[in-house]
Amino acid sequence: MALSRSGKVYLRLRNARNRAIIARKRLRAVHPTTYVHPSSQVATDVVAGPYVFVGMGCHIAPRVTIGRYTMLASAVAVVGDDHVWDVPGVPMQFAGRPSQRATRIGADVWLGHGAIVMRGVTIGDGAIVAAGAVVTKDVPAFEVWAGVPATKLRDRFARLAERAEHEAMLAGPLRTPTFAESPEHYEAARGNDEI
Repeated sequence: MALSRSGKVYLRLRNARNRAIIARKRLRAVHPTTYVHPSSQVATDVVAGPYVFVGMGCHIAPRVTIGRYTMLASAVAVVGDDHVWDVPGVPMQFAGRPSQRATRIGADVWLGHGAIVMRGVTIGDGAIVAAGAVVTKDVPAFEVWAGVPATKLRDRFARLAERAEHEAMLAGPLRTPTFAESPEHYEAARGNDEI
């Protein structure tokens, strides 16, 4: 029988797994409820709040802060600021590195599969960045961005009252998690109803 993702047993097992991965990767400033896929490369100085999700194959550079409830789909990368490239007569790989700029990803942000975030930008709370987008400048809160380079498509919420309600939730106490059930759980539940 599949374990329900709504139960206390699942939450305890999930948090134990998260703590083990966080410890193995030496992520000292990552909340114990944060999930980091084992295949992801995350700088040890990353700061991540409660219930952050870092999917498979992500690459997170140093000096990145991620707010609570934020989801990074698989293959998301925070990159850039790697080399000095404007010194004549010196190959880029020998020219040194610029000072590393901080990158801030707000709370309840969703970065789609393969999104690339250039270091030094800020992505506001509640923003959504589409799969494959390349973010080269700041993304305001509660906007949906896509493309190369990424540009605004629309606002996340149609009404200011909806945005205000969501902002109040983000500023409030930590919510009790409810996770989507696995396909196996649905199949098991459906199988019990069939003759």
